[in-house]
Amino acid sequence: MGKRLITQRRGRGTFTYKSFSHKFKGAIKHRKYDEAEKTSAVQGIVFDFIHCPGHTAPLAVIKYDSGDYTLIAAPIGLKVDDKVASGVKAELKLGNTLPLSNIPEGTEIYNIESKPGDGGKFVKASGGTAIVVTKLGDKVVVKLPSKKQKSFSAGCRATIGNIAGGGRTDKPMAKAGKNYHAMRARNRLYPRTSGVAMNAVDHPFGSGRGRHVGKCKTPPRGAPPGRNVGLIRSKRTGRKR
Repeated sequence: MGKRLITQRRGRGTFTYKSFSHKFKGAIKHRKYDEAEKTSAVQGIVFDFIHCPGHTAPLAVIKYDSGDYTLIAAPIGLKVDDKVASGVKAELKLGNTLPLSNIPEGTEIYNIESKPGDGGKFVKASGGTAIVVTKLGDKVVVKLPSKKQKSFSAGCRATIGNIAGGGRTDKPMAKAGKNYHAMRARNRLYPRTSGVAMNAVDHPFGSGRGRHVGKCKTPPRGAPPGRNVGLIRSKRTGRKR
């Protein structure tokens, strides 16, 4: 009789696979999209910088005049007691948050909303930055860190700057234990064992002569959880020629 796969064990939610979310400081989000932001701008100040185990970038605590506190990914060059603003009439300055329609082409931005008011979904990791490419009516085309271009609604907000912590990957981990604890803090499994390196009882891709799958990597449509591994609903397979 086979064992449970890692994907099945993770689904149970036992302590081994739980995230230490009680240590997280909060989510990176823009200020709520109210009338004050839609008509003018809300002023704020950089209150403090903090470290959060759940994020790769350092976080800046922003205290607004309205009494709100928000967490943003700190851009390079931002300092404590710097003044920032969020809204339609905010100045084009480091750390300020504006709608994409008010940001000129060629500007570096991050934490871009997928729809107006959702708080920001794109470009939030350390060292990340996107560039406003062009404006087409009510759409704004942005070049993401992956070099792909994506169009957003002109009302979506973004923060000016380049996220700090870009040199994080330059320093090697040196020890497997260091990498284990870094991954553990974010509920990521490490080390990750290849399925073809396992025995047949441990994984559908296991056993065989040498490390080869021996079957189609795309599982059947109605495959149970233990078989639903590999390329899930893949559009295509094989080398691109």
